[in-house]
Amino acid sequence: MHYTPARPDPNAPPVRINLLSDTQTRPTPAMREAMARAEVGDEQVGDDPTVNLLCDRVADLLGKEAAVFMPSGTMCNVAATLVYCRPGDEILAHATAHIIAREGGAHAALGGFQIMPLPGDDGQFTPATFRAALHPRTRYQPPQVLVSVEQTANIGGGTIWKKADLDEIVTIARDHGLATHMDGARLFNATVASNTSARAMATGWDSAWIDFSKGLGAPIGGVIAGTRAFIDDVWRWKQRLGGSMRQSGVCAAACIHALDHHVDRLADDHANARALARGLSQINGVEVQSPETNLVFFKPDSAGVPGDKMVAQLRKRGIMLAMMDGRIRACTHLDVSADMIEEAIGHIRDILRAA
Repeated sequence: MHYTPARPDPNAPPVRINLLSDTQTRPTPAMREAMARAEVGDEQVGDDPTVNLLCDRVADLLGKEAAVFMPSGTMCNVAATLVYCRPGDEILAHATAHIIAREGGAHAALGGFQIMPLPGDDGQFTPATFRAALHPRTRYQPPQVLVSVEQTANIGGGTIWKKADLDEIVTIARDHGLATHMDGARLFNATVASNTSARAMATGWDSAWIDFSKGLGAPIGGVIAGTRAFIDDVWRWKQRLGGSMRQSGVCAAACIHALDHHVDRLADDHANARALARGLSQINGVEVQSPETNLVFFKPDSAGVPGDKMVAQLRKRGIMLAMMDGRIRACTHLDVSADMIEEAIGHIRDILRAA
């Protein structure tokens, strides 16, 4: 079967309120200026000073020895598993984790790994569930070599893994000889909402990465950190996967600007998400998951309009959302204002009233 990406409807009106994802952010004028001023070199040979500065900063933020700049968060995850695992090895992760649900089967296709999906509420498995899934090392079962968590848990509702659970998972993994990997796609959303430092959140984890193209608002990039030996091996896979770049300091400058200016403001996105959830919960028949960060999942079906129909009708009004896991997902970010949230609530209420 041939797969092609969905194309925008040419007859649809321009998008005025984009709640599809925090990946929809556009670089701010100040970020564009930083990119234009960036000092650059050949990143592939380690000669781009802006990339080197970004990697040093992220390594320090996460409390790791070294880091490497990658084109995407997915490549961070894929390269990490290719370092840790060999064909036939098993990775343990939540059933809705990005490495299972959103990376095109890359880990199986490129590495021959299988991923054991662990159950759990709100996109998270408990330490007890993780422990129960471990088996003795025998010739009859695949070697379990890696456990991965996604912070925050996207499909779980943007929920935050508690520090105590993360620490316990690390302890269990070490006791059983497994490596640990943190998918930090929205790590700063978790740290800001929980008032926990990124270093504390990543303590004990063998590798962790930060995505700059979501809530932090950069146009491209993730940075993965770990030991120097691990990063050397990630670099080899970055080269093999075609992720090695040239004058990528232009992109790294956007990430540095985001670190300096866009982290604390994530609290505004969380406030807008709470306002959206509060407004939706006041509409009879709309089921809303209370948000912990910047993701709001809801179902209007009981109010008379199925989720997919609601998304289609809102798109005709210039408002873009996504269907995910049978629910509507709204994602707040730096290009969504409090006034836009109120307008979106009003349109949803009007559609339901008409129904």
